[in-house]
Amino acid sequence: MTTKLVVGLDGLSSGERALDYACSLARLIGDCELVVVYIIEWSPYSFQTPEENAERHKRREEEISTAKKRVVEPAVEGLAKAGLTARGVVRHGNVADTLNAISQELGADQIVVARSRESSLSRRIFGSSTANLVMEATIPVTVVG
Repeated sequence: MTTKLVVGLDGLSSGERALDYACSLARLIGDCELVVVYIIEWSPYSFQTPEENAERHKRREEEISTAKKRVVEPAVEGLAKAGLTARGVVRHGNVADTLNAISQELGADQIVVARSRESSLSRRIFGSSTANLVMEATIPVTVVG
């Protein structure tokens, strides 16, 4: 049975550290698929006019396309060149909730993420995405420093 690792990317060097660790882990495991995931932070809780909602949908589609081209596709291509099995996913949502949901949908065995780079004020008010994921995840989470 193939082991599935979900790797959370953030488009920064911390995401690259998570990806590097997941590559090492995949090589140790052998029969392993890496699912590279980029979450665009988004909240469904806003009150807008129908026109604003239509524009928001268009903007969301553009954000997904940009994230695929700039972050996910290069990562998946690099993994394929390294001889690893990989695919990419981009979604909008709360980072912790969405990473966990994707992991459940795919039957993943583990989530690999890097330590959050959020500002200390934001982290104190809202909690970090990484910490929230560790507390809420239904499968093991590895946090790379």
